[in-house]
This record gives sequence, C-alpha cells and structure tokens, in this order.
Amino acid sequence: MIRVLIADDHPIVRQGLRAVIATDPEITVVDEAASVDEAIARLDSHDAKGEPVDVVTMDLRFGPSDGGVIGTKRIRARQPAPAVLVITNYEDDADIVGAIEAGASGYLLKDAPPAELLEAIHLAAAGRTVLAPRVSMRLVEHLRAPSVQLTARERDVLELIAEGLSNQDIGERLHLSQTTVKSHLARLYGKLDVPSRTAAVARARSLGLLP
Repeated sequence: MIRVLIADDHPIVRQGLRAVIATDPEITVVDEAASVDEAIARLDSHDAKGEPVDVVTMDLRFGPSDGGVIGTKRIRARQPAPAVLVITNYEDDADIVGAIEAGASGYLLKDAPPAELLEAIHLAAAGRTVLAPRVSMRLVEHLRAPSVQLTARERDVLELIAEGLSNQDIGERLHLSQTTVKSHLARLYGKLDVPSRTAAVARARSLGLLP
C-alpha cells in the first residue's frame, strides 16, 4: 500500500485529491497538511509511529509560509525521505526548474486527468520521475535556451527578495547569517548584472527565473 500525505493550503483541493486517490485500492491518504511546517510535523509523527509516508503531493504556493520548492528541499533532506510529487497550477520555468532541482520526483498540473495523477503517484513511490507533457516541453525549452545559472541557495534568496523580505527576514527564513545573505546577494547582482534588489527581481523575471 502506498501511503500519501497531501500538502495544499486549499481544503477543497485536498478534498478533491483525496477523492481521486480513494479510487485506487493500492494508494491510501494517511494525512493532510495546509503548510510546509505542518507537513514536516505530520511526517515526524508518522515516522515516530514506524509508519513512514511514501509520497507527499506538494503545492507550490502556501501564502506567507515556505513555498513548495523550499518544502520539497526540506522533505527530501529527511531520512527516510518520501518522494515529493508537485501538483500545482503553475508552469513557469522558474517553478519547474526549482522544483526539480529541489528533488521533486514529478511535476503535474492540477488539470491533469485522475488516471495521470494515480500513475504519477505509483511512479514516484517506485523511485521514478514523471512530468506532465506541457511541463516536460517547457523544461526542454528552458534547457535549450541560454540562461543565467543560479545555485539552489541563490534561487531561494532571489525568491524571498521577490516576496519583499529584508536581509534579516531572509536570514531567519533560511537560517543564514546576514553576512551570508549579503554574499548571496552580491553574487546574484553579479550574475544578473544589476545594481539593486528591484533590478534583480525585474531581470530574473525577464529571464524566466521568477514567475
């Protein structure tokens, strides 16, 4: 039996995913979470009971809390680490690349047919990777196009800059010193060839590094 945790901040989405998953006798939803922190806490609880989760379905947007990319990194760093299957409305290059770099086993859009979702959960649980056809096409196009190459941490900092966070807030969110945050900012400015935070966000969006 494949054990699934649904992470999404919209109750109606969680209910819909649960209903679809219930049609497959080989998959069971063991828990739900409305934020990344809640998902981590639920995973801790199941691990403590000796009943680890096999697959986490992950949205990419959770309001003011950590997003799905950071959540995927946190979950994939666990031991044992469940597979993470991103299920979202967003198909921007930055979202797709960020999720895959974070360790996601798959990336589906919320308009995917139920059968596609169920197959993706089976593949993720088996350690395989699955991408929605449109997502796969976008990823190939992105890889073919010349672009600025950012590290995963630089991407984290860039995303938080785009959210309007200060250096102190970024440091607290990512558990980094302000000196380290400033170093990441300096490298970002250099790679993007910009003089400021506002210019960095604008440049990143024009390159498809941010939605």
